[in-house]
Amino acid sequence: MPASRSPNRSASVPGRGANSSSRADLSPPRRSYWPIILIGLAAVLAVIIAALPASIVTHFLPPMVGAEDFSGSIWHGSAGKITVDARPAGALEWRLHPASLLGMAVAADLHWVKVGFVIDAVVKVDRQGFTARDIKGGGPIEDLQDLGIAPGWHGSATINLGELQGDLSKPRVAAGDIQVSNLASPQVAEGADLGGYALRLPHDAVGADGNLVAQLSDTGGPLEVQATVHYAAAERIATVSGSLRERPDAPAALRRQIDNLTQLHPRDSQGRVAVDFEFRF
Repeated sequence: MPASRSPNRSASVPGRGANSSSRADLSPPRRSYWPIILIGLAAVLAVIIAALPASIVTHFLPPMVGAEDFSGSIWHGSAGKITVDARPAGALEWRLHPASLLGMAVAADLHWVKVGFVIDAVVKVDRQGFTARDIKGGGPIEDLQDLGIAPGWHGSATINLGELQGDLSKPRVAAGDIQVSNLASPQVAEGADLGGYALRLPHDAVGADGNLVAQLSDTGGPLEVQATVHYAAAERIATVSGSLRERPDAPAALRRQIDNLTQLHPRDSQGRVAVDFEFRF
């Protein structure tokens, strides 16, 4: 009998070892607390940002830009008075995108108002410069005289730019179109309505040197215009080169001014007059 019990005891030992191994394999894995920590840090950062006053943005503005009359927080705030090179530049409202802060960038929805001129855009700023998308809006161009529009010019502008990239010195990408309607000036055709015009910027409008090339054409009115606009970023000079021709219903004052141009640039075989002028920003 003792001899018969010994094999049974030895056979039961492997069974106990297998059960212990199975229990070890089924033990739960260690939990990682890093996601919880990151969520907590993001929540704390959001609370801090929400509590900061809107006026703190003055510490991040370039030297030529000033801001006053703040309200709200840095998260969602506004500045009632913006200046650029000491010139009045309207008011600005913003709403930050918190997720952009994790990528060491600042992104926000912007709403800019200069009297009756309004523009909305989504803007991102990082160490490489700025990127603006879905830039849409418009208004009376005379409301932009503080920003370089020549005094006396009137009309309504519509802006629809899909993308604009650059830094403080030059653009890198500009794509979309800008249209002006009911353009008029007391210095041209005795203030008669000069019609509408469109400036179109293809996606490759900006070269590696920051210079820009766009196409200018009329959208109806007393003048047929076909021209190319060259903008030199370093010199801040725009040159318009092309041709124009009056339509049959053009005002007499406009016809006289075009006849004066023909003394310098005779008409071509199609009756068009060459034009070439520049202006500085």
